[in-house]
Amino acid sequence: GTYTTAHDHVRSLNLLSEARDRTYGKCVFPFYYRDGLFHDCVKFKAKHKWCSLNGTYRGYWKYCSEEDFARCVFPFWYRHLIYWECTSDGDAFGKMWCSLTQNYNKDKVWKYCD
Repeated sequence: GTYTTAHDHVRSLNLLSEARDRTYGKCVFPFYYRDGLFHDCVKFKAKHKWCSLNGTYRGYWKYCSEEDFARCVFPFWYRHLIYWECTSDGDAFGKMWCSLTQNYNKDKVWKYCD
């Protein structure tokens, strides 16, 4: 007879989940593309910024819409302080920025605040 192992069942659920995310066009962050790990939409050889629909890019992608772009994470840790809002600390031009993860010191991913 035919039987399914727990591993096969979990793998099937993962494949269904990935197919659903591709269908509904949900960006996955962070995602691996080429040699990098990305926490926001990117613009590589494209007219507009795009994102991967898988944790590791496998050819499934979409152009980013406003709600896809990375959001600030609060609170975040920068140097020896915890920040609950955007800051200009450490920016050479005095522009407001935020971390895209809770620990800027470790992850070093950020964006300018609007």
